[in-house]
Amino acid sequence: MFPGVAVITGAGGSGIGAATTKAFAAAGCKQIAITDLNEESLRQTAEIITSTYPDVRLLVKAGNVADDQFADSFIGAVVQEFGRVDYAVNCAGVLGKSLRSAETSLEEFDRVNNINYRGCWLSSRAELRQMVIQSELPSHDVCRPPQRGAIVNVASQLGIVSRPGAPAYCASKAAVIGMTRADAIDYSKDGIRVNCVCPGVIETPLVMEKPEVRDAIMPAVQTAPMKRMGQPAEVADVILFLCSTQASFVQGHAMVVDGGYITV
Repeated sequence: MFPGVAVITGAGGSGIGAATTKAFAAAGCKQIAITDLNEESLRQTAEIITSTYPDVRLLVKAGNVADDQFADSFIGAVVQEFGRVDYAVNCAGVLGKSLRSAETSLEEFDRVNNINYRGCWLSSRAELRQMVIQSELPSHDVCRPPQRGAIVNVASQLGIVSRPGAPAYCASKAAVIGMTRADAIDYSKDGIRVNCVCPGVIETPLVMEKPEVRDAIMPAVQTAPMKRMGQPAEVADVILFLCSTQASFVQGHAMVVDGGYITV
């Protein structure tokens, strides 16, 4: 189902990036490259993949996606190892402190935006540069033309609707949505699809390990029609769809995965 090479940022631990890595392996992708700032959590993901899917060739490289030199060197290492990049999922991100704008320091604003927006843009830029110059991935379906690559950026429902005390975070995720749409327009002629997912409240360590974060997001959980947190695997399923040939006519879309929160 997924011939070629998949790249996932923010793949450490047990969040959306790790779930996406597992989903690609389970769907038959045999060449996967993963990165995360946290070397230990990245190693945990790698161990799960190598033990569960021994036929998967895995490239593991820890680093900071907000560093332009790392973003380029990571994709360079992927191309050197596998020859191309066919699917890229940019999951790396952080939550911000619960502060209004007047209380938010410049350092906190820059921290959130450097990872969530700058890091996503740097990663996507490096991926796009490679996809533009490579040949198209063959398609066996005459109704679905071949593509040079597919990129999925991870934004947030808070890039569409905001919540109190999160001006930097909401803005960073809105920027990811805007960037996704602009890139989708620019790179359609190159046979590259660019979309993003906008998760709602997902049960990840980023959320569950901080009581103040849990307290802040529980009203959203109760407001959403499904009245529960989502699971990382549920977001990963949507990401795989957007990367697949089943989404061959989906371009520049911000797909919300939030249990219906923004519909209320």
